Amino acid sequence: MNLRAIPRAAVGGYIKALRWPVDRVIGRNPAVDRAEAEARDVAGQVMLDDELREDASRRRTAADERSRAQRLREAAEQQTREADQELAERQSQAEQRRESANRTAEQREQQAEKERKAKERRAEEAERKRRETSRKAAAQQEEARQERERKDRLEQLDQKAEALEEREEALTAEDEAKRLRQSASRTKAQRKSS
Repeated sequence: MNLRAIPRAAVGGYIKALRWPVDRVIGRNPAVDRAEAEARDVAGQVMLDDELREDASRRRTAADERSRAQRLREAAEQQTREADQELAERQSQAEQRRESANRTAEQREQQAEKERKAKERRAEEAERKRRETSRKAAAQQEEARQERERKDRLEQLDQKAEALEEREEALTAEDEAKRLRQSASRTKAQRKSS
């Protein structure tokens, strides 16, 4: 049987049948998507079918975009984990500093009853704490802003990945519609000729 006579849809159906068990086991995977695109490209070369090769190129591009989105998502998740760890360490250090500051304040309060300089030190300590608290609040606001930006970027990447999947489904539906039209045209032509 001549390979060129095999309809494009049959190639697609065969590839889907091969891919179905793989997708069930490992889920959607850019490497499998690329392998599917390569198989379509090879079939297009063998069958001299430019549309099949163009479809393979689109699928390869979509797989590359999904792979890139996955890498970006993983990098963003890693950054989030690192930021969470750093925040926890800072909070721990801040708690230690607060405990230390409280002990110092108690000692200064005892001395304040005996001498005037202790009052000045308490005032200086209060001002330092106010500045430190203000600095910490500003730092926490900045960290929260950066976290929101990271989450926004992740959401945008997720939306882009969904859009790519929808586009791929539309391409598959378009291929199926073309195959049905071509099949109907061939059937009609065969009826006319017989």
